[in-house]
Amino acid sequence: MSRWWTEAVAALGDVLPLPLAALLLVLVAGLTALAWYHFPAWVPRRLPRWRLPRLRLPRWRRRRADRPAGGPTAATLPRPRTGDDALPAGPGRSLADRLAAEGRYAEAVRERLRDMVRRLVAVGAVAPRPGMTVTELTDAAAHARPPVDPPLRAAGAIFTELWYAQRPAAAGHDRRMRELADELDRALAAPPPDGGTR
Repeated sequence: MSRWWTEAVAALGDVLPLPLAALLLVLVAGLTALAWYHFPAWVPRRLPRWRLPRLRLPRWRRRRADRPAGGPTAATLPRPRTGDDALPAGPGRSLADRLAAEGRYAEAVRERLRDMVRRLVAVGAVAPRPGMTVTELTDAAAHARPPVDPPLRAAGAIFTELWYAQRPAAAGHDRRMRELADELDRALAAPPPDGGTR
């Protein structure tokens, strides 16, 4: 073993000066340590997809005379509003609704939970504290107002599943969070026990 090591170092010394080889080894070790420390950040989440460009053929435009006279065209008819389109599109539409309409369901769930926390703070059921976990928040709110415990626990479980367990979010999660937000509103509308919050 020692003879092999001596011969390998001598062969390396013939190609590179030993101080330069030692400096290169330290540099490689440092780069490896940095890559190890920042491991998740530099690993791509998805492999790149190579797509061939689409060939677009020129469109032949119809003249206005070719259109049938009279009657509205399909472009001028109002489109029926179904599903997420039925939600208001202006300032009255919440951020969670806009995120859900874009298909960003995990972010919509997070925003709905934030809205629920804002409502709890507004009625004085919880005092906001930075760094509060979902479990701590649920315990504090349930202590002050016991009826809010079931919807909050269910909402916290959905949030934890999507954000901490990193399960894929779906429209059903957002729909369930809307239902839980409505349940929370009903629980908050009921008079608190003892005539006020504790």
